[in-house]
Formats: sequence, structure tokens, C-alpha cells
Amino acid sequence: MAGILVAVFWAILVSFLAVVLVRLAQVLKATGKLVAEVTEQAVPLLADASTTVRSARTQLDRVDAIASDVQEVTSNASALSSTVASAFGGPLVKVAAFGYGVRKALGKTDPAPAGAPPKTSRRTVIVGRTVPSARRRKQKG
Repeated sequence: MAGILVAVFWAILVSFLAVVLVRLAQVLKATGKLVAEVTEQAVPLLADASTTVRSARTQLDRVDAIASDVQEVTSNASALSSTVASAFGGPLVKVAAFGYGVRKALGKTDPAPAGAPPKTSRRTVIVGRTVPSARRRKQKG
């Protein structure tokens, strides 16, 4: 009786192990198929990524060349600006100062806008009377 029980136990154990091995074989087969499909799709993706990286590299080279050209143009413009400022800045300031001095010497002032009353530089003093200032007139109304 003990032998029969051991034989039945062995049979159940072997059946269980066989089912586990069959399932494991199916999982390994599915895994192999999945790896093959991933490899099949990954190779073109890697080729596209490599092409994209090469294209980006050429574009960066172009941008670098453009940036260096812009830097050169900027330095040339700065040099031109300083040259123009040194060549014409001093004489123009002198001419403007001379013109201002001549205008002041001749006594000419800037013309008043149309319709504005002429400006008087003298004040009239009335003896014995207090004349309210313009500021007080505006405040009172």
C-alpha cells in the first residue's frame, strides 16, 4: 500500500512538473518571438535616429558658421561706429556750440509758437500795491 501511495505521489509530481515545463516552454517561445519583433522594429528606428543625428549635426555646423559671420559683422559695425563718431562727433559738437554762441551773441531767441503772447523778461513793480502771483490766482479759481 505504501508503494502505491508513493507511485501515485510520483505520478502527480511528474504531471505537475510536465505542466510547468510546457507553460515555461510557451513563455520562452513567446519571449523569443517578442524579442525578434522588437529587433525587427528597432533596427530601422536606430537607422532613422542616426540619420536625424547626422542632419542635426550639419544644421549645427551651419548655425555655427552663421553665428561667426554675425560676430564678424557686429565687430565691423562697432569699428565703423567708433570711426564715424571720432571723425564727425567732435566737429559737429563744435559747430553746434559755435551756432549757439552766435545766436546768443546776436540776442536772438527761439521764436514763440503761433498765438502765444510774447515773453517779457522785465517785471513791473507797482509801488504800494501787492500783486497776487500767478500761482495764487490758479489756486483760487
